[in-house]
Parts: sequence; C-alpha cells; structure tokens
Amino acid sequence: MNSLDLARWQFAIVTVYHFLFVPITIGMGFLVAGLQTAWFRTGRLKYLRATKFFGKLFLINFAIGVVTGIVQEFQFGMNWSSYSRFVGDVFGAPLAMEGLLAFFLESTFLGLWIFGWDRLPKKIHLASIWLAATGTLLSAYFILAANAWMQHPVGYTINVEKNRAELTNIFEVLTQRTALATFFHTIPSAVFTGAAFIAGISAWLIIKKKDIEMARPTLKLGLITMVLSFVVITITGDYTARIMTEQQPMKMAAAEALYDTTGSAPFSLLTIGTLDGSRSVFQIDIPSVLSFMSTGNVDGVVEGVNDLEATYDKQFGAGDYTPNIPLAYWSFRFMIGFGGIAFLFALLALWQMRRGGTPHGKWFLPAMISLPFMPLLANSFGWIFTETARQPWAVFGLIKTSDGVSQVVSAGAVLFTMIAFTALYGVLAVIEIGLTLKVIKNGPSEELDYLDPQLGGSDEKPLAMAY
Repeated sequence: MNSLDLARWQFAIVTVYHFLFVPITIGMGFLVAGLQTAWFRTGRLKYLRATKFFGKLFLINFAIGVVTGIVQEFQFGMNWSSYSRFVGDVFGAPLAMEGLLAFFLESTFLGLWIFGWDRLPKKIHLASIWLAATGTLLSAYFILAANAWMQHPVGYTINVEKNRAELTNIFEVLTQRTALATFFHTIPSAVFTGAAFIAGISAWLIIKKKDIEMARPTLKLGLITMVLSFVVITITGDYTARIMTEQQPMKMAAAEALYDTTGSAPFSLLTIGTLDGSRSVFQIDIPSVLSFMSTGNVDGVVEGVNDLEATYDKQFGAGDYTPNIPLAYWSFRFMIGFGGIAFLFALLALWQMRRGGTPHGKWFLPAMISLPFMPLLANSFGWIFTETARQPWAVFGLIKTSDGVSQVVSAGAVLFTMIAFTALYGVLAVIEIGLTLKVIKNGPSEELDYLDPQLGGSDEKPLAMAY
C-alpha cells in the first residue's frame, strides 16, 4: 500500500472512532439537561438521581470524544498538507470558529456544571448544562459547514498564481443548503443515538431491578425521544437525498448501484453486480422509490453511473470518477437498516409500556442490550457513505483525494502513526468500556449531595468535582 492508501485508512479509522462519541454527547447533553430541569421544576429526587447517573456517562463519552477529536485536525497537517495548502483559507475558517467560539462555550459551562453542584444557585447551575449542550450544537454546525463545503464548495475563488482556494463569503459557506440540510439531519440522528443509549441502560436497570423508580421514566423518555427524532430523521433525510442528487448525482447513483439513467427508478433491496462493478446482474426492486427519494416525483429521471462517468470525463478530463459501488450501496442500506431496527424496537417497547405496563418477552433483553449500538452503527455507515461515495474528490469538482495527500510523508511514516493511533485508540476503548460498565453496574447513587436543606448539602465544603 502506498502513502495515499495508508493515509486514507488512518483518517477513516480515526474519524469513525471519534464519531462514535460525538452523537452520544450531543444527544445526551440535552437529555441530561432535560432531566435536571425536571428535578428543578418538580423537586423529585428520582430526576436528580437520573441527572447524576446519566451525567457520569455523558462526561465519560465527552472526555473520550475530546481526546480523539484533537487528532482529527492534526491529520490535515501531517498526512494531507497538499489539501490543507489548497483549501485551508476556506476550510479552516469554520473550524477556527468551532474552536474559538463553540468549544470554549461548551467546555467552560460544562466545567461550571461539573464543579458547581453545591456552589452555584440552582438556576445558574441548570443554565450551565443547557449552555454546554447548546455549545455542542454550535460545534456540530461549524464542523458540518466545513464538511458541507467539501461536498458543495461555495463562497470562494481560485487564486491561480498561488494555486489555492480563497474565501470570499463566509456567510455563504455557513448558510448554504448543503450545510443546513446536513445539520438538520445529523442533529436528530445524534438525539436518536443519545436517547437509545439512555433507553438501553434504563431497560437493563429495570431487568436487574435497580432503582426502577428512576429507570422507568428514563426508559420512557429515551423511547419517546427515539420515536420523535426518527420521524425528523426521515423527513430531513428525504430532503438531504434530493440535495445530494442535485449536487452530487454520482453519489446517489452509487448508493443505488444504478448504472443506466432511468425514469421511475426503483430502490433495490438487493443488488448483485459484476466483479468489476460495471453493471448489475440481479436485483430485487421496489418500483419508483428511488425516483421519489431523488426528485420528489415517482416518474423522475435519475442519472446512472455510466452516463455520469461520461459527463465527468468531458467536464473534468479523462479519469475514473466512479466511487466504490459495493461500499456505497451497502453502507447506504446499513445506515437505513440499523436505524430502522432501533426505531421498531423503541415502538414495540413503548407499546408494551402503555397504561403502566412493563416491556416483557424474550425479545426485550437482547433488543435493549443492542439498542445503544444500532444508532451508532447507522451513524457510522452514514458517514462512511457520505465520504467514500464522494470519491475520487476530496472537495467535489476542485481537488481529488490523490492530489491532497502530503508529498513528503513516506508510506512507512504513515503506517507507523496509523498503527500507533489504532493501538492508542484500542486502549482508550478499553478504558471507555470499563468506565461505562462500572458506572452502569453500580447503578444510580442514592447518596445525594447538593446545597439544599432537603438534601443536606453544606456550603463549608471545598470546591470539588461532583462525580
């Protein structure tokens, strides 16, 4: 393998690993804030126990997410310096805003929330977790805007003398349709993931008969949030697919393994193609669904891979502009499939909880244990599809991935860092899983301490971390 292949593998490993924690922290941030709000408004201690318990799990994932995210930005300078040199003026702007504005907002107020349990007034302390959660939204927006620019570059000009893209309109970069559509699809997905995490753990507590008084409402909260967020995901996903078809038609064609331009294009449940990926051999289809997804019309025309390849040859010069079809095809379906299964599990559990019932049956334990992982898999395959189906472009129509790799970094150096990062992330995975399982096994703490007469708090205590 050459340095390009190794650099792509390293970026894929680091990115997929990091993004496991991002949706959990974004989703759980608002759910934990909601639980603390419920305690603030009702004074019921079960909500305080829930806030503290899920707050610990939230902080574990936040910490690991921060550590793994730092490496992301360093890679642009280490392995992708040619890319950074060409697009840094544009691509770096929203990332700088994320670091200077959003990350400082979330980290500052999260610190106040962690250390301010028995020092800050209740209203201020509650506001701190809401502001921290809002900071995660801002971070996500700036990062998604940068990624959206890679999918659909706007607000720039090419400096021919310096051979680089230069920013001309940051407002256009931040507010283009691709960025807005991606944000409103990704954030509900994060809420869906955080809710599944809370629901799965709450179900385990109920099965083990640990603090059922707390676990039952948090299970219901998680399940209802999953159902509502999945509805939003479906709506925004449909809109995102139409924008993708308009801006990157090859990506949609690859997602369907559609080789020939077709009207009333079907959505295939299964496709078997030739070994060289040039055509399909066998398909099981649902008529007209792809046309509706892509154009909003069941009779809409969807361009195929072969025709698009010929178009791109004329537009960009002779080359191979077809992404890895099997990877795009199956990652697109795994994204939909894992999310759909988690949604069905949530619906079934909610149905059994109606009128005060308790979920039951042989399906319940394995379904709830697997529930937190299914949205994570859906998110991961979604991003794998988004990034790999754009290939061979690093920035669509501007710079190819092969032209963005660092020219002076050897394959051996990339291999060494890839092995080192993979090993380090393996250690972090062990730590993450160990800490998470320990917190879950111990269950919610009944020893509550807050500056409140009914809880026996004391203002003589030194400032200390509440967890």
